[in-house]
Amino acid sequence: MSIKRNRARELPVLSRRDVETLISNGRKVFILDDRVIKADAWLQYHPGGDKAILHMVGRDATDEVTALHSAEARQRMRAYVIGKIDRPWRNFLPPIEGGIFRPRGEVDRTDNVNMNAVAFKELEYSSQASSEEPSPIFEAVDRPTSGVRKRRSSHATFSRSTSATSLSSLDLEETNEPKLSHLDLRTKEELNLDLAKYPSLDPKTQGDIIRKYRELNEHIRAEGLYKCNYTAYMIEGCRYTFLFAMFLLTLRLGWWATSGLFLGCVWHQLVFTVHDAGHMGITHDFTTDSVIGYIIADYIGGLSLGWWKRNHNVHHIVTNSPEHDPDIQHIPFFAISHRFFSSLRSTYYDRVMTYDTFARFFLQYQHYLYYPVLTFGRFNLYVLSWDYLLRGLGPRKGPAWWHRWFEIVGQIFFWTWFGYGVLYKSIPTNWGRFVFIMVSHMITMPLHVQITLSHFAMSTTDLGVAECFPQKMLRTTMDVDCPQWLDFFHGGLQFQAIHHLYPRMPRHNLRRAQKLVQEFCQDVGIPYALYGFVDGNKEVIGRLGDIARQARILAECQRVVAGAKDLGVH
Repeated sequence: MSIKRNRARELPVLSRRDVETLISNGRKVFILDDRVIKADAWLQYHPGGDKAILHMVGRDATDEVTALHSAEARQRMRAYVIGKIDRPWRNFLPPIEGGIFRPRGEVDRTDNVNMNAVAFKELEYSSQASSEEPSPIFEAVDRPTSGVRKRRSSHATFSRSTSATSLSSLDLEETNEPKLSHLDLRTKEELNLDLAKYPSLDPKTQGDIIRKYRELNEHIRAEGLYKCNYTAYMIEGCRYTFLFAMFLLTLRLGWWATSGLFLGCVWHQLVFTVHDAGHMGITHDFTTDSVIGYIIADYIGGLSLGWWKRNHNVHHIVTNSPEHDPDIQHIPFFAISHRFFSSLRSTYYDRVMTYDTFARFFLQYQHYLYYPVLTFGRFNLYVLSWDYLLRGLGPRKGPAWWHRWFEIVGQIFFWTWFGYGVLYKSIPTNWGRFVFIMVSHMITMPLHVQITLSHFAMSTTDLGVAECFPQKMLRTTMDVDCPQWLDFFHGGLQFQAIHHLYPRMPRHNLRRAQKLVQEFCQDVGIPYALYGFVDGNKEVIGRLGDIARQARILAECQRVVAGAKDLGVH
């Protein structure tokens, strides 16, 4: 009997050890609805980039996949099912995050290997690496520890523990363990704070949260909150048209600064619709929403939607992780965690974020420079967009093969109408051009504040693979409270916690969903972070100021040690 017919009759049951062996052989497998998906064949074709998939290897990705993909996309994934699992499933730490996996030749005698011979032959196991634990960084939560164990990750080495027991500096001094540095103590303090503040990481508690989160999703669907409010978009369109008309009128009148202001307002407002389209929150059709997003982002705004999708999908999966989330990797300008002082390696950019002389100086004043730096944020987006397009980082085959070329045409179109038509032909003086550019670009600064506001003040601690998706999203994201009449200004970004739980929900329905999410948080015991716009900014500035203070302390310690000619004792 052929393998294909055998699979059609009954899927093989894969043990955790079987999946580990697959991963040690380089396979990119994850769990979706109790089915094992092998994503190797379409890894390079994924419209959201390969990094998002790599962070799900060895994990139950059901909630992440459901949140970010349509029902049609999830159905297509079932063509790549290679087996099923027995519940419950314990997540592995993905290789991209430092996970190490044992090959078949290093099977522990206590392992229960139950893959049938047919499936085993088809998957062609081989050996490459070894590991005794599901995570090379974290102790299991339910395992007693007597201190901080050090383990090595392929990306960073640091001391952490998932023990929920609080540990003071005095306790550390009384143990026989090596003394921790100031930064290690800070890491442990933040870890213990999160473990005390949020629900337990034991399987039962996390399983209950997942079950209620999925029930809430069905309730939201039944309430019609996934249906787009096209009337609201008609109003949005009227606003966009008015602002663009005022840009053209004032440009013709020679009011360069005023014209730039209106164009900047157009860009600011259109980004919200691009965000909706990028999450398929308008028509819910991949191609239609992609075209809408590319026309607005590239042809009108000069920014790459493809770059944003690759970046943003990873952000939605590993939110606020210093090593993995590109949305908080802003060295040398900003650091929202003291762990950036260790020159972490970014798995997204595949480079070390060096804590060099410039960063050491700049970060000491980052809370003062926060708003001035964000004023120039749009210029950085141009660089990132062209870097993405010229290097061809997006998929070159599959359903999104044409996106790169459509975007490049859009970039040429943008710089033709904006660079040539507006700056060169319509504005006669260099000073006028300079004023127009600066005003139009700097007026978008509130957008960058809105983007960073919901995450910069929230936890950057990694609680390990036992933490479920909804708890992680709520722990690392805050909502901003504002009156309903100001929703147009925030564009849905004020409901980031809700958006992270249900990214494909149209933004005009997020306010209606807020009460449901608050009730969910009360039910499962997860704190729901909600601040006013002013208070939220205070929280962000406070976090930046705290990290700046730590940077100054570290710099002073290094200066003293260097002056004393310390030979590594400290």
